[in-house]
Amino acid sequence: MEPHVWQLTDDLAEFLDAAGDFLRSRPALHTVTLTVAEALRTRGPYAHGAQPPRFGVLRDAGGAVRATLLHTPPRPLQLTPLGPEEAAALAASLAEAGHRVPGVWAERETSAAFASAWQRRTGATAEQSQRQRLYRLAELTPPDRVPPGRARVADAADRELLARWYTRFAADTGERALQDPFQWADSRLAHGGATLWETPDGTPVSLAGHLPESAGQIRVAPVYTPAALRGHGYAGAVTAEVSGRAAATGAEVLLFTDLANPVPNRLYQRLGYRPVADFATWTFTAPEG
Repeated sequence: MEPHVWQLTDDLAEFLDAAGDFLRSRPALHTVTLTVAEALRTRGPYAHGAQPPRFGVLRDAGGAVRATLLHTPPRPLQLTPLGPEEAAALAASLAEAGHRVPGVWAERETSAAFASAWQRRTGATAEQSQRQRLYRLAELTPPDRVPPGRARVADAADRELLARWYTRFAADTGERALQDPFQWADSRLAHGGATLWETPDGTPVSLAGHLPESAGQIRVAPVYTPAALRGHGYAGAVTAEVSGRAAATGAEVLLFTDLANPVPNRLYQRLGYRPVADFATWTFTAPEG
């Protein structure tokens, strides 16, 4: 097979049949592709957006899968690690196919390589809009001081609160809410994937979510405390609770943080999380005319 030739498809089953073993071979690095693909499989092709998703695989000369792409517009393109030549070949394939690419999210070097290639190929402007670090839980170290209250799994009575906090979390992290907030809340309630910390009088003050187990890993996301309630240890307490429950299943426990915010990065390391890799998002603006 000719090197750097990408095979693109709109068929999720075809993509998973080709790339499933490859993605599961390094579940931490591939965690987002795995969890998004699982959501599309279980909740339908529009679980992550109103436009149909696109998939792709890159095979080596022996026919083995070398890399993948997953795109759920209007989100950025998601890529597994690539070399510069492979990124350039992908940019050429997508441009020739007329595929609109609003941005790219991938491991830091891969996203930079694709952004550069897309700029050269299309004349678009590329700007790095977010830097993230992926962490893996080594050994949970609970907080020294736990605030008054308790953790509890959210239920149907919390649906409106979850939807509201999802929207606020997206705004706080500089992202618009790309899912309907109530659909997001329902998806978390369906698998017990939202845990609240509440004060002794029963007032919810912080949220830690998690995604369903996939390929032996569980990713904690999101962690959110309303601005007026921060600084009391609520986020650390509820994150420790969710992390401990996830670890007790035997799964590898992961989470992402925004590198622009040092507070959660320090918190998660105190809880026992250790860095795995850095990722970046680049946003593209098409040339005028």
